[in-house]
Amino acid sequence: MTNVVSFPALGLELTVDRVLLRIGGFNLYWYGALIALGMLLALAFAFHFAPDFGIDSDRLVDVVVIGTVMAIVCARAYYVAFAPFEYESIWQVLDIRNGGIAVYGSIIGAFLFGGLAARWRRIPILPLFDLVGMGFLIGQAVGRWGNFVNQEAFGTNTALPWGMYSAATHDYLAANQAVLAAEGVMVDPSLPVHPTFLYESLWCALGFVLIFLRMKKRRFDGELFLDYVIWYSIGRFFIEGVRTDALMLTPTLRVSQVVAIAAIAVSLVLWALGRRRQGGAPLTVPLAVADIKKQKDGPTAVLPERLPASASHREFTAATDKMNKALAAPADETPAAPADDAPPPDETPAEAPQDDAAGGVPDAPAPREE
Repeated sequence: MTNVVSFPALGLELTVDRVLLRIGGFNLYWYGALIALGMLLALAFAFHFAPDFGIDSDRLVDVVVIGTVMAIVCARAYYVAFAPFEYESIWQVLDIRNGGIAVYGSIIGAFLFGGLAARWRRIPILPLFDLVGMGFLIGQAVGRWGNFVNQEAFGTNTALPWGMYSAATHDYLAANQAVLAAEGVMVDPSLPVHPTFLYESLWCALGFVLIFLRMKKRRFDGELFLDYVIWYSIGRFFIEGVRTDALMLTPTLRVSQVVAIAAIAVSLVLWALGRRRQGGAPLTVPLAVADIKKQKDGPTAVLPERLPASASHREFTAATDKMNKALAAPADETPAAPADDAPPPDETPAEAPQDDAAGGVPDAPAPREE
């Protein structure tokens, strides 16, 4: 259950136990714990900044639950579909303790089923994708370290100072040397390899910082999501090129590189169209209404207030809270506006004089100035 990992050029050696916690006969693995930690950090970010995208946090819970579950399911299904071997039983298909999930599968599952859940819970889909895309970068930056603990998702041989070696890398390369040679990849199991998990973790962390800095400068809904797809796909294309456990579409064509190229091309077109459609107008965000039913069925129609996307997080939270408190106030707490021709409440209209000679018929009132 342990891996001794060395970085020969740096003179470092680490002993890594794959098991985080042992309770009786049950083992909690670092792999699952790190993925869970990445998800929790991503969720914390999403719930904190939800008001800035016009998203109600309470309704976001349902979307997150559905999207997370289906992300895991689709990540495993994607990997199994392209795995270069056959599973012997359904239990092997379901067992992810030793790895075997594909990031692109999780992205497809999360955004597809999360988008359907968003329609059900009346959450704006494109702003949701913007927010979740940044969360994905957080989750991927942290979760990739599970590959380090398992000593998987590494690359070909390298003489770079951070080259990594372990018994696990040696055994894997020795067992798959002929298969890799057929793909045109020559490896020496006794030499250090690229720690590609580290490359992807750092790439995702940098991408999160850069996109977060652009968050208040976005010009159209969905722009940050497209930034995420383009950024991640560029990195994945090059990182995938040096990995030794890539899923293959053909003996020489890697699935993730094909998907990356297609994702970049489509995203660039959509990004250009979005910018063109928005023109020079600044993006404004409708504030998140907590009680949609009351907004729709209340005594008066209430349109959500809007703030420019460049407004601060504090401005968004304050304005959202104020709007929802006003909407939640009982109707009888809001005094009715006086009619245009009603007298002021502290004045009593004088009694009109009577004309005795005219049989008690009151004189006509003086004309009123408007």
